[in-house]
Amino acid sequence: MGIRTVNNTLQSFLDTFLRSGTDASVPYVEVSGLTATGGVISDYTDGPAVYRAHIFTSSGTFTVSAPGTFGDTVEYLVVAGGGGAGGDLGGGGGAGGFRTGSSFPVSTSPGSYTVTVGAGGVGGAYGVTRDSDPATGSPGNPSVFAPGYAGVITSTGGGGGGVYGDAVSPRKSGKSGGSGGGAGGVGSTSGTAGPGNNPPTSPSQGNDGGTAGGVNGYGGGGGGGAGGLGGNGSPSSGGVGGNGNANTYAFGPTNPVTYAGGGGGGFYNSGTPTTRISGGTGGGGSGGTGAAAPIDFGPTGSSGQSGTFSTGGGGGGGSWNGSSPQLGGNGGSGIVVVRYQIGSLTATAKATGGAISFFGGKTIHTFTSSGTFATAPNWSATNVEYAVIGGGGCGGNNLGGGGGAGGFITNTNYPIGTHPVSVTVQVGGGGASGSPPSAGQAGTPSYFGTPLTAYGGGGGGTVNSNAPTGTFGSGGGAGGGSVGGQTPSAGTPGQGNAGGTCPRVSPYGSGGGGGAGGAGGSDPDGGMGGIGSQVPSTFQNPLSAPSNTSNPQPYQRGGGLGTPGPGGSYYLAAGGGGSNTGTSPQGGAGGAGGGGKSGYGTNSTTAPGQAGLENTGSGGGGGAHSPTAGPGGSGGSGIVIIAYPS
Repeated sequence: MGIRTVNNTLQSFLDTFLRSGTDASVPYVEVSGLTATGGVISDYTDGPAVYRAHIFTSSGTFTVSAPGTFGDTVEYLVVAGGGGAGGDLGGGGGAGGFRTGSSFPVSTSPGSYTVTVGAGGVGGAYGVTRDSDPATGSPGNPSVFAPGYAGVITSTGGGGGGVYGDAVSPRKSGKSGGSGGGAGGVGSTSGTAGPGNNPPTSPSQGNDGGTAGGVNGYGGGGGGGAGGLGGNGSPSSGGVGGNGNANTYAFGPTNPVTYAGGGGGGFYNSGTPTTRISGGTGGGGSGGTGAAAPIDFGPTGSSGQSGTFSTGGGGGGGSWNGSSPQLGGNGGSGIVVVRYQIGSLTATAKATGGAISFFGGKTIHTFTSSGTFATAPNWSATNVEYAVIGGGGCGGNNLGGGGGAGGFITNTNYPIGTHPVSVTVQVGGGGASGSPPSAGQAGTPSYFGTPLTAYGGGGGGTVNSNAPTGTFGSGGGAGGGSVGGQTPSAGTPGQGNAGGTCPRVSPYGSGGGGGAGGAGGSDPDGGMGGIGSQVPSTFQNPLSAPSNTSNPQPYQRGGGLGTPGPGGSYYLAAGGGGSNTGTSPQGGAGGAGGGGKSGYGTNSTTAPGQAGLENTGSGGGGGAHSPTAGPGGSGGSGIVIIAYPS
């Protein structure tokens, strides 16, 4: 569905299976709720009640074609677009307005209700010189449900962040909105924080932004969030973005999503890279740091990062790096969710252990941590279906090879006997990242009872070295260099594939980690991670497949379970980690299925390899080589999934 909480990759993965305990084809007494269309549909349980949510990440129409027996009202979540941040010592953008409610009346006459999803505001541009024309961030756009009807719900766009200003400039003040923008870093006089909840609603749709760092204090204020005020800047640091609010309407009570976080403020630090000022939980973009590059969105970059799409998060404020002002981050787009009850559950689980869900006439137990699968007295199935994925390997340090994916094993008709049955389940951990120079650590195995073991993925090799040896699900890639490794780790037949090698051709890229669906790549510019494999059809809910959306950040992973693969495929896991190269900042992409991208280097900093996506068993990306030796990304933890007829 393409919409999740920022920095919560486990939650994104679990959506594929759980949707709060059920999914599209649960065993209902009867589906007797409203008949409606529009948006992307998500079904789940909340206690014994079965709900249907219509998720709008772009404008559309919610159309009711038949009444239901559970009433003629719906619940709603309406989040507006986040505000753009200021571009020169900028204040963070305010989050889009956040409104929820119940008992909104709908009917078949007229039946069609317009849904408008607000776009995020544009971040402020930088000038040729720092006083040429720094621009404030523009406000986010409103999101609206059912305009023209009694009770129309409108959430106001987030306020734009202010910028650096002198005594006669009004631009330094944050702007009002659903949540207010943060004040820009100031010169001789202070700016004011942007007010939130403007126009007023009850309950409040947002909070005020933060103030700047005082007279001659160069930290911009954080943007306000739906759940908290924007942080105040200081003379040496920007203010953090205000946190957002969690809501369960899209995916149910066990899969809450946090929306409407404010953007972090920018600041001045003479071009020395440092940690970004974080945006608020719920999609707020981080503020710029003052790094030397004029436009840099990386981890220590000086331009503010954008708010996350479909969250209403505010953009992060741009910094000033001692020579030129920077870009403010754009606000994230909003979202509208409409939900209503459609039925009640009658099925009960016949075993305990893991998170229990229902789909396609099957009961599914999903283990994301170790535990026990034990049959209940009503157990009647003798055979089960399983997917067991081991922990992914860590990418190698210093021109390191990509980590191999954990082993991937499945069976559609495995006998476990009659009640009572108790089976130990282990979920393997990903290989941990270490200090350069060293090869990556292997992941640990996952198993469903010790006969069914998926081995951990192999770690990636380090510069001018082969990959580590051992018994692995998929093998790690060999290290790069002019005399780079020629021997990757091998994969176990039926569980995974081998890593890639170093071609020993400039710029001497290392080998990608092997994936469950293919071997790791070998390329002078860094080998790609091997592609993952699909989980069995029992675990593939069509309603949980996301749309083909893109990550707004430039260093994105190859894709997680439930994200697109080649030919429009979905539900991929166990991708290999991408590998590094000697000179290019790009490196190899992670394999589709959750593989981490390689690390990268700039003129002043070295970023680590990206971690494999948790609970997919994917390998971590290899560490960078220049300007210093960088660490590889950790492997993603594994998972064990068991299904039987409901």
